[in-house]
Amino acid sequence: MPGIYKLIEVVGTSPSSFAEAVKGAVIEAGKTVQHMDWFEVIEQRGAIKDAKVAEFQVTVRIGFKIDR
Repeated sequence: MPGIYKLIEVVGTSPSSFAEAVKGAVIEAGKTVQHMDWFEVIEQRGAIKDAKVAEFQVTVRIGFKIDR
């Protein structure tokens, strides 16, 4: 994979799971970022409401190749 790559960080959220939060983050990033090649979950956390899990949150680092 010769070339120059850039990393961005995005935060995805989901009411159902960490996996869905990751999928949502990648899908949304893909609407404006081209040539995405990999992702890395760097942080997981959640929100609690009324003593129940209300939301899953993930910080995702996404790598993509820069166009020349």
